[in-house]
Amino acid sequence: MAEQRIRRRVVVNGRVQGVFFRDSTRQQAARHGVAGWVTNRSDGAVEAVLEGSPQAVDRVLQFISEGPPHARVHDVDVREEQPEGLSGFRIR
Repeated sequence: MAEQRIRRRVVVNGRVQGVFFRDSTRQQAARHGVAGWVTNRSDGAVEAVLEGSPQAVDRVLQFISEGPPHARVHDVDVREEQPEGLSGFRIR
């Protein structure tokens, strides 16, 4: 039986740019075997797509809700999407 995969699109608002948020998210994703991407948005938010096992995606989401040490996360919007079979994790 294939491992269940889920996909979540996340938009994080607050002080989340210029504080190593994207690279920290990439490191967490790699640590937990989560595929996808993360990018800075022009509105000051950070957006990410996470694909992997429910447990692994939840671990990365827990990190994102706190962020790296200098970040100040005010709001996290998480939306469920259909997995696309992404592999690897990159900063856009």
